[in-house]
Amino acid sequence: MDIKKAAEIVESLGVIDVKHKGCPVWIENINKETNEVQVKDLKTDKHFTVDVTELNEG
Repeated sequence: MDIKKAAEIVESLGVIDVKHKGCPVWIENINKETNEVQVKDLKTDKHFTVDVTELNEG
């Protein structure tokens, strides 16, 4: 995924399925300068930061 797509998902009114290494996550914050996103794992409720390229839609 790229930063533009991540921003579109965050701004979307709907719920869009996003995965990190096969696990569902919720995008919480985007850092456009570093191409990193803060996400929450929806199964464990853990928060972590990853490179946006590690995320997949669907």
